[in-house]
Amino acid sequence: MMSRMDLWPKRLASAAEQRHTDGGWRQRPVLDEAAGLIDFAGNDYLGLAGDPRLAEAQAEGARRFGAGARASHLVSGHHAIHERLEQRLADLTGRPRALLFSTGYMANLGVLQALCDRHTRVFQDRLNHASLLDGARLAEAPSRRFHHRDLVDLERLLDRAPHDAPALVASDGVFSMDGDTADITGLANTCRRQGAWLMVDDAHGLGVLGEDGDGCVGRLHDHHQVPILVGTLGKALGSAGAFVAGDAALIDHLIQFARPYIYTTAQPPGVAAATLTALDILEQETERRDHLHQHIADFRREAARLGLPLTDSLTPIQPIVLGDNARVMRWAERLARAGLRVGAIRAPTVPRGQARLRITLSAAHDTPALDALLDSLDACRREEAS
Repeated sequence: MMSRMDLWPKRLASAAEQRHTDGGWRQRPVLDEAAGLIDFAGNDYLGLAGDPRLAEAQAEGARRFGAGARASHLVSGHHAIHERLEQRLADLTGRPRALLFSTGYMANLGVLQALCDRHTRVFQDRLNHASLLDGARLAEAPSRRFHHRDLVDLERLLDRAPHDAPALVASDGVFSMDGDTADITGLANTCRRQGAWLMVDDAHGLGVLGEDGDGCVGRLHDHHQVPILVGTLGKALGSAGAFVAGDAALIDHLIQFARPYIYTTAQPPGVAAATLTALDILEQETERRDHLHQHIADFRREAARLGLPLTDSLTPIQPIVLGDNARVMRWAERLARAGLRVGAIRAPTVPRGQARLRITLSAAHDTPALDALLDSLDACRREEAS
């Protein structure tokens, strides 16, 4: 008879074997700047992560306030620089207040855990980010998933739900694997008719979309239309962390009840300083967004000419859906040999049969880099056809 102590190694080995069999075994790429690979896999949409002004601001913040915050926000880790950053983020998104979190994952967990319980009904887009799905599970809230961007299906689910229970609709703003955007106006109108609150995670829209880089929600939809807005700082803004923006009652509630906020050491002050500099650049150097959107248009035009299988994305996320795990890995390895790093995304991150190259564009790319990417993608296609 197998002892209890032997059950864990067997369990781990079985899971690893199945993941290998499915062709979905993940490995962490060790980044070596000397290797000279052009990155088309990250989320540094405005090219700010490597901007020396952010690095200097972070270093100066660390020199002034220390390398770490020393404690959680509610103990002694909330510095004046955090307060300044929260106000800037509230101003950017047109909300009364904002609250910093250490990561976007923790922000989504914190909101759903603090607001929802088993008496709450949560409705989520089928392609939402994993952190939104996990947040509902953490809250033990009954959760239904509506068809992707399907407002009719959402309305049907809301109609069938008990009308004496609070309802929360949650959606990505830009969907991280497909690159398409939610119909924020349609979601807001549906929620208004049904008496539900709307939560939007605009992680991939902030800094990229909107007239002022305020995202696909931002100032276009006020806090009455979208009461809960989540944004991240480690993508277009090039630093790290996340925030929730909304009215005073929401932010005060999160401070009191969001466990991922209460029981986590605050963001390092130097990171807050770097983010403030990123916000200055976002405001002053609008040509970065213009440059990025020109890249998107150029890439889509040329990729369509080559017959590559594009999705409907008009954002920096440009997936090429190849379907088969092995095919995706062949293309990714061929691109790596050409000096290009792209994301090879397979199940369970996307549904089976939807494996893809997740190509992301940045204002830091230049025309020769885009040409090299398109030439290599065309070479993959031609090699496969021969």
